[in-house]
Amino acid sequence: MGRVAYGSAGLLALALLTGACSAESPAEDPEGVATARGARGPSVGVSPANKAANVPTDQPVVLSAQGGTLKSVEVRGGKQGSLDGVLSADRTRWRSNVTARPGTEYKVTAVSVDAAGKESETTSTFKTVKANKTFDIETITPNKDYTGLTVGIGMPVMIAFDKPVADRVSVERNLTIRSSKPVEGAWHWFDDSHVDFRPEKYWPARTKVQVEAKLAGVRGGPGMYGKRDVKLNFKVGRAQITKGSMSDGHVLTVRRDGKKIRSMPMSAGKGGVWKYHTTSGIHLAMSREPSTVMTSPGIGPGSPGYYSLTVYNTVRISNSGEYVHSAPWSVGSQGHSNVSHGCVNISPSNAAWFIKNTLIGDPIILTGSPRKLEPTNGWGHWQENWKQWLKWSVLKGGPTMVL
Repeated sequence: MGRVAYGSAGLLALALLTGACSAESPAEDPEGVATARGARGPSVGVSPANKAANVPTDQPVVLSAQGGTLKSVEVRGGKQGSLDGVLSADRTRWRSNVTARPGTEYKVTAVSVDAAGKESETTSTFKTVKANKTFDIETITPNKDYTGLTVGIGMPVMIAFDKPVADRVSVERNLTIRSSKPVEGAWHWFDDSHVDFRPEKYWPARTKVQVEAKLAGVRGGPGMYGKRDVKLNFKVGRAQITKGSMSDGHVLTVRRDGKKIRSMPMSAGKGGVWKYHTTSGIHLAMSREPSTVMTSPGIGPGSPGYYSLTVYNTVRISNSGEYVHSAPWSVGSQGHSNVSHGCVNISPSNAAWFIKNTLIGDPIILTGSPRKLEPTNGWGHWQENWKQWLKWSVLKGGPTMVL
């Protein structure tokens, strides 16, 4: 039930705040009103109503003072801590700006002041809806252990949840990207368990980025709420882009901050069958591995064409087994023809240089093959144009907040 400290004007203010929860006088409902201490101070309306139950965790707490101003407001949920909020410039209205925790009783305590400086205290309580289960972020990329915290200009932010999310709106609006150089960007749902962010264009070089997932208490579906908040900081390094043609020139050219710094003869997939074509498209460096054991796809030991080979200084560029790697056996063909099973072959010295000078998230753009890189093959995020990317975003695009 709604309530005010004193006066009909306060009752009207509370009725406007609580909508369907109509205010009643203390005489009608002595157990359902907030209490005010102090003689005839300002009236303070509180929403949710006093002793309200099953309050949605994303419903804001709103206080409104008439006949005075708010000196202080605290909304405390015991061990769950307090809810932060914002006070209006005229100090007559306060609104929480964080999500409450499920299954928690909160106590609202407000101190108001009238024109003569007399203070009064208003208290109220409410309980949030209980959670039947929780969901959490299972992985977030980039991260220190996998990619390092300095990444290439093509690096997306990738979040995987431990349970499918039904309420994409609630989750996405609690995901925030801040950057030292604001960019236009958007989140993109690949499925109910994966949501990724990328800018419309590559990150500006040397940009600082902060990812904040304020998911504690956020509704992820019926009876399911976020377990915790997660924050991640990383940095975008220099702007390095590698380009190579599989049909013209057979050379990988590396440009850093717009200047060519290295050319490397290459040999790509020989084709013949579809799996032996290297994919065309905008790849991203996904990992740097000193050595990788490569086996023939779909062919077992003893079958014609089977191989199992350890290769060195490899940079992964897709999930379908494509790498840029050292291939001393094909040096004679590098720069002239395609002879590999689908990887990009370069010389041992070039491979040693490339792995050392590549950041995870660096774009590696290959052209000239009939087989196109799929957006879901590894980190093929840049294979979708901006219109296609926005199609799978709930809130669509917008500028990042300033870090």
